Amino acid sequence: MFNLGISCYYHDSAAALLEDGRVIAAVEEERFTRKKFDDDFPKMAIEWCLSETGISPNQIDSVAFYDKPILKFERLLDNYIAVAPRGLYSFLDTIPKWLHKRLWIKNDIMKNLDGFSGEIIFPEHHLSHAAYSFFTSPFEEAAILTTDGVGEWSTTSIAIGQENTVKILQDIRWPHSLGLFYSAFTYFLGFQVNEGEYKLMGLASYGKPKYYDLILENLVDVKNDGSIHLNMDYFAFTYDKVMTNQKFSKLFGIKRRNEDDEMKQVHFDIGASAQKVLEDILLKMVEYLYQKTNSRNLCLGGGVALNGVANYRILKESSFDNIHIPPSPGDAGSAIGAAQYLYYSHHTQKRKLVDNITKRIIENVYVGPSYSDNQIKNFLDQNNIKYEIFDDNELVKKCAKLIAEGNVVGWYQGKMEWGPRALGNRSILADPRIKEMKDILNEKIKHRESFRPFAPSILEEYVSEYFELDIPSPYMLMVSPVKKPDKIPAVTHIDGTGRLQTVSKNSNPLYYKLITEFYNLTGIPVVINTSMNVKGEPIVNTPEQAYNMLTKTDMDYIFLKKFLVKK
Repeated sequence: MFNLGISCYYHDSAAALLEDGRVIAAVEEERFTRKKFDDDFPKMAIEWCLSETGISPNQIDSVAFYDKPILKFERLLDNYIAVAPRGLYSFLDTIPKWLHKRLWIKNDIMKNLDGFSGEIIFPEHHLSHAAYSFFTSPFEEAAILTTDGVGEWSTTSIAIGQENTVKILQDIRWPHSLGLFYSAFTYFLGFQVNEGEYKLMGLASYGKPKYYDLILENLVDVKNDGSIHLNMDYFAFTYDKVMTNQKFSKLFGIKRRNEDDEMKQVHFDIGASAQKVLEDILLKMVEYLYQKTNSRNLCLGGGVALNGVANYRILKESSFDNIHIPPSPGDAGSAIGAAQYLYYSHHTQKRKLVDNITKRIIENVYVGPSYSDNQIKNFLDQNNIKYEIFDDNELVKKCAKLIAEGNVVGWYQGKMEWGPRALGNRSILADPRIKEMKDILNEKIKHRESFRPFAPSILEEYVSEYFELDIPSPYMLMVSPVKKPDKIPAVTHIDGTGRLQTVSKNSNPLYYKLITEFYNLTGIPVVINTSMNVKGEPIVNTPEQAYNMLTKTDMDYIFLKKFLVKK
């Protein structure tokens, strides 16, 4: 049975094709359009999924869209009526988009799947999140917490997953949203909403939570079960296209920071305060969920589950024994979640539990576009680009040597990763021993803010030697204290932590061999891994885009599979 999952029209548009519940192709639309966080209908992503697998539209049994557009539209109308006459500008901007296309998603699907005659279903937004987090887990049963900005009405949901079913138990509803609470601070500190939340997480470590009590006293009322009530006197997102108002600014005694303004200590302290409030609320939520379900297993979903600092505290401080977070817990991942819900719950198919973590990583991460040796060679030859060719053994030795010599190296291999992180196939690599490397990468390669940290990729068997962590973290979704910061200063954040990726021998054999070779040369089983993109652009897709990274940045070398190109 072939099922197609689709997410779009908010952010992170994506498509995923499943065969008997297993992902066989998945990709975000932005990787083709080159528009970061593209929210349009994933026409090109769908085309690629079908082309990659050789599946025609008439072979697709059913399609799942990740939320209920009619219900979401109802919420929008109710909201605009409630806040009127405020919100007129937002209303005039938003409603035509819905009337023009967003309400007619069935038409879009049929138009882009010529020959398809199957069923189309619309699970609720948080059900898609919950399904993705549970059905990608190794658990037969689990408690599920999904937290994001907003779906249709729900902003946070607790659920239970059992075998092939997912059931929502309770939710928190618009406008009281933990995700939008965090996005409001993202906006206030000068970053783009739905894009800059991870920047807020990074800058928070430079500050102290001096405004923690102020936030709890004025902005958000937190109950013992973790449910929240925002004081909407301070927020503008119900009636405007901005997140905060003047009263919010007066509370902190500063104006909203513009993107190019200097980052001051007060900004770091506000960020640290918002981060701590988020973490403490999440801990209350998961403890309530534990008491309600009596489950030993926890699955996290929704965009807030990308907050690795909070995830680590949940791992260490909650009552749950086991935690699972899928590689792309935000809206893109819900394309897979909707399709999995369609297959397992809607079609009542028996769940195929995958308890082998290596198999889960391969099946859920390395499922995107790839290019053959011949395609890469043709590109290089046609553009008169000089290159050297290596076999796999020579390749990893050469790359490890270049990194150990202080070079910044592009690593373009195999299938593109699913999700927001490069996990060893579309990566820029460097030496974590060189303290200055963080600044070099930020200034000369990524062209981004100086406070932004870089992730360490570490051989799985050495993780507990270098980090306060004793479980795999294959998706860069845990921020853990570093045990040996003097050994890997370039990936040790100012607060002594690192957002790590563990690499196993079988999940990504070539990347594992490369890090092993670096370990043999240096005694350090870690390399810096950052996504192959610059600020404001998606991760590269094609060999040409990867090569352009070499030419327009201060990267020194790039490996396009077995082809080495020097700057």
